[in-house]
Amino acid sequence: MIFIAVKFTVRPEKSDQWLSLTEPFTLATRAEPGNIFFEWSRSAENPNQFVLLEAFAGQEAGAAHVQSDHFKEAIELMSGLVASTPEIINVETEGTGWGEMAEVKPREQ
Repeated sequence: MIFIAVKFTVRPEKSDQWLSLTEPFTLATRAEPGNIFFEWSRSAENPNQFVLLEAFAGQEAGAAHVQSDHFKEAIELMSGLVASTPEIINVETEGTGWGEMAEVKPREQ
């Protein structure tokens, strides 16, 4: 599995529109056969910062993603919305998705 985390700092005047502007990219990526997950979060400390967590089944799925038309369109769009170059972590790891956290389990109230 390829796991990717990307931190985007968006121009302040565009930050409230970021999720709606990137929604077509989000939906198209989630529909890719090799996509495992594609999730956005907004920083609690910096409202202009978004973190994208995404995973793909393997190298082939990752390559298909970056070669897709929706990826190329999103890169063009996001380049006009960001305030700085995004930061990225890209690793290949074992597994096929999320696992359970061992330390925290629900208990009866």
